[in-house]
Formats: sequence, structure tokens, C-alpha cells
Amino acid sequence: MDKQSAHQVICVGLPATWVNGWLAAVGATVMDSRIRLRWTTDGTPVAVLSSAEGCPSELLAESWPTVEFVNDLSIAEHWRGTEPMRRKVSVDVFKERARLARSQANSWALSSTMTDLCVDRSGEVKHAPFDAVGPGTIKWLHHRFQKSHQSVSVNANRIMDSLLGRAKRVQDNGLGFDQTRLGSSGDKTDKWTDPIIEQLAFFGLRVLPVRGQGTDERMAGVKKAHERQRGWIRARGSGRPFSFYWPAWTKHALNCDAIDALLDAWDPERPRTWEVLGIHGGWRTVRHQKKDRADRTTAFGSERLNP
Repeated sequence: MDKQSAHQVICVGLPATWVNGWLAAVGATVMDSRIRLRWTTDGTPVAVLSSAEGCPSELLAESWPTVEFVNDLSIAEHWRGTEPMRRKVSVDVFKERARLARSQANSWALSSTMTDLCVDRSGEVKHAPFDAVGPGTIKWLHHRFQKSHQSVSVNANRIMDSLLGRAKRVQDNGLGFDQTRLGSSGDKTDKWTDPIIEQLAFFGLRVLPVRGQGTDERMAGVKKAHERQRGWIRARGSGRPFSFYWPAWTKHALNCDAIDALLDAWDPERPRTWEVLGIHGGWRTVRHQKKDRADRTTAFGSERLNP
């Protein structure tokens, strides 16, 4: 075991097949820069979090966001005297937030959830796929993250329970896109999520910025403005909807910056190049099948890519 892996946790509660689990594993390296991530290779890969400086669950407990941190994110409804920001965000409101957030360490909360490089017919910026719309009391992403943060008392043991898949869930929608929060498709059931996983997954969004083509649907000749969040692609020649693609790697335990670079280098449609990057598996999202037109549920399952 090398120095970077002096302390490690095999996180059976974070399988690579679960997009929220993958985001949470990546989010652990964002939340604490001392943590590294790789994946097992046997059966269903699971996350392995490691650090040379202590047990990952203890490091995460030290770095866990405070109430003040959560309230001061640039996507908060009320932030530093700017205009309120809810689900519908005008270009002017976004630009004001972006200008002030640019010098902040956590400006990624804004750039990974929406972009003014895609503007709809109402003059509102487009949201990333992982910034799911939330009807009624589910509201917008920051509200959901804030609610998740308030729903659990965090310590190293509670974090470890989540990493090992043995933590109790709470009745809540979480970030609003976890497939496992749903019950039977035939019944109207309560939603249950693990708030520790949901909060880590939010931090995982840092490596998934959202961009656009600089299109504005209010302009003549522009039919549809499409946002692009990193990792969301349409398989060449498939005609299928955009899906999020993500990899598992085992060659090296990577920190946040290295994961960022790996995602730049990885082409899910060129499996012959995976081995040189240390990647041994890949998946893509499968969207929740809505029951009827009134069903506004957002959820993502997964299917494995065939190398």
C-alpha cells in the first residue's frame, strides 16, 4: 500500500453503477483535497476512498460544510444583496451572480448548474440536467441541498455508515434525480434518500460544468438553445436522447484535479483507449419512464457500456 493509500475505505455503499454513488465518491475528493478515489475491479465496482493523512470518514467530518457555507453558496435564493434567485433565472440575475461569484472558491456551484450561454424564449438561462426541475415543495436545487443538509447530524461514524451502505434514509427528495429514492412505479410512494450521499453528490457536480453555444431563443432564426453539461452526450448515430456517461478507474487513486483531467481525456465511444487511462468500466444514464403526462419525476438509472 503506497503512502497515498495509508488509510482507505472500500465503499460498498457507493457502487459505480449508481450515478448518485459515483457523484458522491467524486464529491468526497472535492470536499476534502486530501482524499483520493479509485474503483474496485471485481464484480460490480465500488469506490475506494483513501488518504495518507487519516481515515476518509474522519477527514470528511472535519471538512463537512457548515450552515454558513451552505447559506453563502452563490445559488442561494438570497445572496449578498443580489436579486433573489429561484428556479427561473433571468440573464441579468445570472450575470450579477456570476460577476460577484467569480472570485469565490465555490463559484462552481453556479457554473455547474446553469449557463447564460443558452437562453430560452423567456430570457431565462438554461439549467443543467443534474439541476432537475422540482415541482411544488421540492423547489430549486439550493433549497433541496439546504434541506438535505438540515436533515442529518454529521460525524465520522454517520459518514462511514453511508459509505458502507448501512445508513438509514430519510423521507426526502434529496437533489431530485436519484432513481433509488423511488418506490414502486405502480404506486404513489414516499421518496427516501441518504442525505450524506446527496450532499457529497452535490459536491461531485464541481467537475461537471455546464456550457452552451451562445444561443438565445429570443433571436430570429434560433429554434432551440441546447445547454451542455460535461459528460452528457448523444451516442453517435443513435438518435437517442442525451445521456450522462461516467467511468470507473483503478490504475491510480486520483484527487479532484486528476479526476477532472481524466474526464477530459476519456472518450466513452473509444473503448480501445480506456486501458491506457486506467479505466475498466463505463456507464450511461437511463431516464425514468414517466407514468403519464402529469408525471414530472426526474430520475436516472444506469446501463453498462459494452467496451
